[in-house]
Amino acid sequence: MAPQDFFPHLAGWVANLDDVFPGALVKPYFAQFEVGHLLALVVLGGSSILLNLRLIGVGLTDETPGEMHRNLSIWVHIGVIGMIVTGLLIGSSNAERLYASEAFSAKMVGLLAGVILTYGVTLPASRNDGELSGASRVSAVVGLAVFAVAICVFLSAKLANPGLWHVIFAAGLIVAYATRALTRIVFLSGAGLMIVAQQVMTHVVFKADDYANIDPTNKGFAWGFVAWILGAAVLHAVSSGRGANGGSFTKAMALAAILVWVMTAAAGRWLAFA
Repeated sequence: MAPQDFFPHLAGWVANLDDVFPGALVKPYFAQFEVGHLLALVVLGGSSILLNLRLIGVGLTDETPGEMHRNLSIWVHIGVIGMIVTGLLIGSSNAERLYASEAFSAKMVGLLAGVILTYGVTLPASRNDGELSGASRVSAVVGLAVFAVAICVFLSAKLANPGLWHVIFAAGLIVAYATRALTRIVFLSGAGLMIVAQQVMTHVVFKADDYANIDPTNKGFAWGFVAWILGAAVLHAVSSGRGANGGSFTKAMALAAILVWVMTAAAGRWLAFA
C-alpha cells in the first residue's frame, strides 16, 4: 500500500523531484526543515489535545470550550499549515523514499482524517461549547471512516506497524486521565494485569527469538488492550451523560480527533523503519 503501488506511472517524476526546485534547495538543509516540521506538529498536537480534552470534560476546565477555541484556534491553523508546508518541502527532497513507503501512505491518509475531524468536528464543537451541528456529525462519520482506512494502511505497513502501539498507549493515557474513582481504579488495574501478562508471555514463556509465538502473542495483546480501552471509554462516555460540553458522541469524537494526530505522528516517525 505504498504510493508507488497506487501511482506507478509517477515513478519518473518522483525520482526527479530532489533535483529541481524546491527539493534541490531543501535537500542540503533537510534537518532544519525536519525540525520545523516537528515544531509544527508539536503546536498542532498541543492545541488539539487541549481543545479535545476540554470537550471530553477534563483538562483546563476553568475555561469554557468556547473560550479555549478563541485562544487556541489560531494555533491549530498555524500547526496544520506549518506541518503541511514543511512536509511538502522535506518530501520533495526525499521523494523516492516516501514513494516506496507504506508508512507514508498511512501518514497521508491519517493527515486527511485529522484535517476532517479537526475542522469538521473539533473547532466547530469547541466554538459552540460542545454542540455538534448536522454538518459536524457528517464530518465526524466521514472522518472516522478515513481514520479507519488509515489504521488499516498502518497495520499493513511492514516493519512500521508496531508504531500503532503509540496510538494504543495514547488512548490508554487519555482514558486513565478522563475516568474517575472506581472506573479509573478498575481500568488501571486491568491494564496493569495485561501488561504483566504480556511481559511474562513474551519474556518468560517464550524465548526472545521465538517469533513464531511472540508475534501472534503481541498481536493478541494489542487487540486485547484496544478492547479494554474502548470499553472503558464507552463506559465513561455513557455514565458521564450529557454535560455542559456535549454528550457521549462529542466525547467520542474528541478522543478520535486526538488519536488521529497521534497516529499521523507515529507513522511519520516510523518511516525510517519501513
